[in-house]
Amino acid sequence: MAKINTSDFRNGLNIIVDGEIYTIVEFQHVKPGKGGAFVRTKLKGVENDKNIDKTYRSGENVESVRIERHPYQFLYADGDMYFFMHQETYEQIPLEKSRVEKSQYITDGLVCTLVVDVENERILYAEPPDHIEAEVIETDPGVRGDTAQGGSKPATISGGAVVQVPLFVNQGEKIKVDTRNGNYIERVRS
Repeated sequence: MAKINTSDFRNGLNIIVDGEIYTIVEFQHVKPGKGGAFVRTKLKGVENDKNIDKTYRSGENVESVRIERHPYQFLYADGDMYFFMHQETYEQIPLEKSRVEKSQYITDGLVCTLVVDVENERILYAEPPDHIEAEVIETDPGVRGDTAQGGSKPATISGGAVVQVPLFVNQGEKIKVDTRNGNYIERVRS
């Protein structure tokens, strides 16, 4: 792991704080009237999803971490293990369910992103793409006259997630879903 100086801080940089990996979301160099200069940062945890504020003295050294994102295709789940395949090498990688984010949106064949700590050759977590297309497995039937401006109803999609959909969406239809917040986007026309 490389040591960097606070003058090298930039948004998106990954650093180690108390043994955990954090990404710099925002930083600000502050030079008060008296006393030494310092850097105020907002950090987001890569593995733990915590948001923290931390202040560093100007010129202080921290450890940086190189993180890469790679596309892997989800193959299948076996108990608590999820299996992903590299698109070019066909290498299969098992990953514990606890390290798969939003697993309720992941279905067979979906290309997900695996976040890898390059120096330690360790997979931190897997995440689905921001938008997915999924089939509605179970929902109440639509009624003639239901419009887009009307209410909504719960629908279970192929990965197992429950999404609020407009009243006109029926079982067996494909819909587009935003996995970041679980919102229905639109019906997929084939």
